[in-house]
Amino acid sequence: MDFKVGDIVRTKKPHPCGCDKWEITRVGMDFKMRCLGCSHEVMLPRKKAEKSIKAIVK
Repeated sequence: MDFKVGDIVRTKKPHPCGCDKWEITRVGMDFKMRCLGCSHEVMLPRKKAEKSIKAIVK
């Protein structure tokens, strides 16, 4: 998949807040994503992030 900064993605498992939509804020060797439910930010290695993303919503 081709990801860009600003993309909204849906993950396979929801965040503990209950939301499964995330905004990508940084792309590179690591992905930085912000939960759209509670605004929590996480940084994941690219391989793990690509594995956990189910679809690009927007």
